Amino acid sequence: MTTSYQAFRKPPAAGAPLVFTFHGTGGNELQFTELVEQIMPDAGIVSPRGDVSEFGALRFFRRTGEGVYDMQDLARRTDKMAGFIAAHRAEHPDRPVYGLGYSNGANILAAVLFKHPELFDRAALMHPLIPWTPEAQAGLKGKRILITAGERDPICPLPLTQALTAYFRRQEADVELSLHAGGHEIRQNELQDLQAFFTRKTAGPLAEPHRLSAG
Repeated sequence: MTTSYQAFRKPPAAGAPLVFTFHGTGGNELQFTELVEQIMPDAGIVSPRGDVSEFGALRFFRRTGEGVYDMQDLARRTDKMAGFIAAHRAEHPDRPVYGLGYSNGANILAAVLFKHPELFDRAALMHPLIPWTPEAQAGLKGKRILITAGERDPICPLPLTQALTAYFRRQEADVELSLHAGGHEIRQNELQDLQAFFTRKTAGPLAEPHRLSAG
């Protein structure tokens, strides 16, 4: 399996980070490019298009049902994505590298982090669904992670979001959990937390989940 994807690419300005974005099911490589440009105008962007079609909707790996993943396919495509990311990192040495994924995009980003945490300096997982317990990963220690979710998300149940947060904390990652009162939709205050996470110079874990107001 090659490590190539159809992708949107924008080179970073001098000293700016490189941001990888991963769209949700049915999205494409342009889903978050404008958002990143608003948050970090000088940042470089690499945004791959999912190469799995589910009844015409683009995804990054196969599933057999809602929340039921083809784990062998996920493993293969995680390795493919890791190779893609590593190749782009090599083209921009000494740059901070950030990851942003939503829904299925958050899941492939998380899968890469579980195996290759060294590829990212910060990662934002928006509405992830990880229905298994990942193996321990010492490389996640100190890694800056933001998880955002809806308390009433029918696709990504809150207990699984909390379990993922607990996993990252057990690995001693610098993890923040940001909740809103809605479902699978992305809300405005969620985006504000995302902006703060990517633009501040330091990041520290929150003692309790930061509850966002409805927006």
